[in-house]
Amino acid sequence: MTATPIQIIGAALFAIAILHTFATKFFERLAHAGPRHAGLWHLLGEIEVVFGFWAMVLMIAMFALVGSAPAIEYIESRNFTEPMFVFAIMVIAGTRPILHAASALVSLIARAIPLPGSAAAYFTVLSVVPLLGSFITEPAAMTLAALILRDQFFTRGISTRLMYLTLGVLFVNISIGGTLTPFAAPPVLMVAAKWDWNTSFMLTHFGWKAAIAVGINALLVTLVSLRELGALAPAGNDAATPRVPLVLTLVHIAFLIGVVVFAHHPPLFMGLFLFFLGVAHAYTRHQDRLILKEGLLVAFFLAGLVVLGGQQQWWLQPLLMSMSSDAVFIGATALTAFTDNAALTYLGSLISGMSEAAKYSLVAGAVAGGGLTVIANAPNPAGYSTLNPSFGPNGISAIKLFLNALVPTAIAALCFWFL
Repeated sequence: MTATPIQIIGAALFAIAILHTFATKFFERLAHAGPRHAGLWHLLGEIEVVFGFWAMVLMIAMFALVGSAPAIEYIESRNFTEPMFVFAIMVIAGTRPILHAASALVSLIARAIPLPGSAAAYFTVLSVVPLLGSFITEPAAMTLAALILRDQFFTRGISTRLMYLTLGVLFVNISIGGTLTPFAAPPVLMVAAKWDWNTSFMLTHFGWKAAIAVGINALLVTLVSLRELGALAPAGNDAATPRVPLVLTLVHIAFLIGVVVFAHHPPLFMGLFLFFLGVAHAYTRHQDRLILKEGLLVAFFLAGLVVLGGQQQWWLQPLLMSMSSDAVFIGATALTAFTDNAALTYLGSLISGMSEAAKYSLVAGAVAGGGLTVIANAPNPAGYSTLNPSFGPNGISAIKLFLNALVPTAIAALCFWFL
């Protein structure tokens, strides 16, 4: 496939954007060293801004080289449903009623697990909540898990080592935990309808393997950190926080379910979201601050990924077509670290004549590698945005995230390949 100048520029900007995600700390240091332009450097130091910024550069290049009409046509051809959905689901899932309901469920399950201190709750958050993502979608599960981990663990003085271990397992488990159904994990959603993968298929080919991998990852990190977690008293209910009326909690759950049900229909789920904002404003005494800013930043990140990702088909598709099923599995796991796994499986869905083994390998590799970087899986920026402040002024290190996700990624890959 011969690449056009715009495609080559798009690939180059995509590579620069990936490097930029690993270099955000450099821009933060520039902000402190040069206060005159500190605002610009702080902006470029925000990882959620990276892909949106370089997508803007791509659009400027398109306007300059091919004209306004093709540039506008390209933008209008992009599907921004996922960024909008992630924004809406993040805000609803991050509300006090939903968070209290999820925390109560975690506490109920944790009481049945014979582990000391906060270890039982920790294990439950990293095992049950990711699997719950198969039903409420991965972005919602990521938001809930990150908020619970932040409030019950990250703000209570646990070690940086444990925080990075937790982050690696969380990202991997969320990525594979949504594969029990065909509608919750973005990389599965991209191919499910075209390849006729229903819930029965997902459960028998992916779901039970994912559940085993999620359990192993959560148990391993819990046992490795058992001394520290055992010494941490279980988080109690904050007496200063008023109880949320049951009816209001049920209303919030109904909004959450409604947005999930209409996840592929932006006018419907955004209409529900605007209605939800009205309800939340009417009962502000039962709400914490809505995470609108965080949700918008994550949506901006994903929208930039959609714009830049649309220019990568010319090199990704031939690469996938040239591989055997074994190579596809390994290649998809590795490539996912550098491109959104949903974009990867979408390109695979465009290839005609793929064998069933190659299809399985592509999706299995894409979800297994979905925790290696912030850009590897659509829900990851939501977790990053929530937990990043807990890591101090330097924030989350992309390299340390990658290193701490390697072992859980390997466990997930082994379960998908050998079970």
